[in-house]
Amino acid sequence: MSDKQFVHVIDDDPAILTSIEGFLTTSGFWVQTYASAQDFLETIGPGTTGCVVADVRMRGISGIDLAGKMKERRLALPIIIITAYADITLAVEAMKRGAVDLLEKPFNNGALVRAIREALANWNNEVAIAPGTEIVRARLSTLTPKEKEVLSRLLKGMPNKIIAHELGVSTRTIETHRATVMSKMNAASIAELVRMSLTVPHID
Repeated sequence: MSDKQFVHVIDDDPAILTSIEGFLTTSGFWVQTYASAQDFLETIGPGTTGCVVADVRMRGISGIDLAGKMKERRLALPIIIITAYADITLAVEAMKRGAVDLLEKPFNNGALVRAIREALANWNNEVAIAPGTEIVRARLSTLTPKEKEVLSRLLKGMPNKIIAHELGVSTRTIETHRATVMSKMNAASIAELVRMSLTVPHID
């Protein structure tokens, strides 16, 4: 029996589907492609395994809506959202709908492979994908009051320039605070920061 893992790739751009299918296949995955989220939903069943990679902007059901539908149908498959328009608002919505990660185009092929392997490994473990509540709270405790103010606004999807205006500081200062927050929270990406925030109901 093969130990290859399945990846379901959904995108309405044939060129992107072919490209992703090619490098994932050479990376050792079994790959099935779909031209729409509807095609995917009509094909899979309760016994389907693997990881889902879906674009955000597609005709019909979007990648974000697909994540929500999978969650509603209790389809136990991790889903990674890919998009050319990543921002924190989108990441928050994706995570709330059940996505495990969000990658911004153009992404390095290796980054997608790592994201898929991590998603599959974490999905199969009893350990939660995001750090536990106590770990997140411990990291939050290292933030200064100003850094917490910046974090809370970032999680609302506010751009650096607007945050700077609200807090009465320069955009460069906000960029510095943002980098410090990412470092103290041990978040390698916006999606990871959002996942951690969802384990703590209120960040004050």
